Amino acid sequence: MQQLVLVRHAKAASGSVDRERPLADRGMADAPAIGRWLAERQIVPDRVVVSPARRARQTWELAAAGLGPAVEPVLDGRIYDNTVEDLLEVIRETPAAVSTLAIVGHNPGIQELAVAVDDGRGGDDARRDVAGKYRTSGVAVFTLKDPWVEARAGTLTLFAAPRG
Repeated sequence: MQQLVLVRHAKAASGSVDRERPLADRGMADAPAIGRWLAERQIVPDRVVVSPARRARQTWELAAAGLGPAVEPVLDGRIYDNTVEDLLEVIRETPAAVSTLAIVGHNPGIQELAVAVDDGRGGDDARRDVAGKYRTSGVAVFTLKDPWVEARAGTLTLFAAPRG
């Protein structure tokens, strides 16, 4: 079984060029909490695909610091493009040897993907939170039975929006 971890970037500051928006002060405090939350649950991705937007890159850089030696993230413009189809394509291209894949991106795409892959077997509270308001720094963890290349549905096992 594989784990899929969907991370919405931490709180961003405003800016005139969307891709260059940095994390706000609150985002700088919350992003490390993502890494601590994952580490406490022994969820350590062996592949991380990140939007090239500055706020997403910063989120993972700060989160990864709490995970010990982390893998080098892969930047992928499809994460920034933010469609469910693009995000599913990224998942299905994941090498078979990967056991835990993390995607660090943006709403509405991350939330729409989480809702789309949810097989309805997870906890009601987590499913309600994912479908309701997928807050900044939100992390959804799914267990998938199918190989990455065939990924289409998984069981939502955890959801949280860790705060610093």
